[in-house]
Amino acid sequence: MEKQILKILERDARTSPEQIAVRLGATVEEVSEAIKKMEESGIIRHYKTIVDWEKAGKEQVFAFIDVRVSPSRGVGFDDVAKRIYNYPEVHSVYLVSGDYDLRVVVEGKTMREVAFFVAEKLATLEGVLSTRSSFLLKRYKVDGDVFEEAAAEHRLAVTP
Repeated sequence: MEKQILKILERDARTSPEQIAVRLGATVEEVSEAIKKMEESGIIRHYKTIVDWEKAGKEQVFAFIDVRVSPSRGVGFDDVAKRIYNYPEVHSVYLVSGDYDLRVVVEGKTMREVAFFVAEKLATLEGVLSTRSSFLLKRYKVDGDVFEEAAAEHRLAVTP
């Protein structure tokens, strides 16, 4: 039942325990207790809203920064990743396979602000060997939510 609850909440965190109970054929108490346990154990980290900031009128620039790292003895990539994710400009950090080790998602008000962060803060960190930046141009889907408006049907009427 926990995985089913998680899938429902992942899609819409506002779904009430009552609604979940009806969908799963469980009692409200069972669902509420399961949610509470998952929150306390850290399975449910927090609840969030996906915002289309462009529609809300807030200009943002996101960049994906691939970082090649020299791992530290005993801690691997974790030490450098921790120093990176503590910057407020950093939205996400992932350990990835391929030519680079870390993928860092950086948020700023302008391209210049993001470029300054990469050149002055990120690239100068001990253990960072090189970076490669790509700027986000358009969002199509975020966390399962499609950002494009459904296109109107443009079919011609069929007549006998």
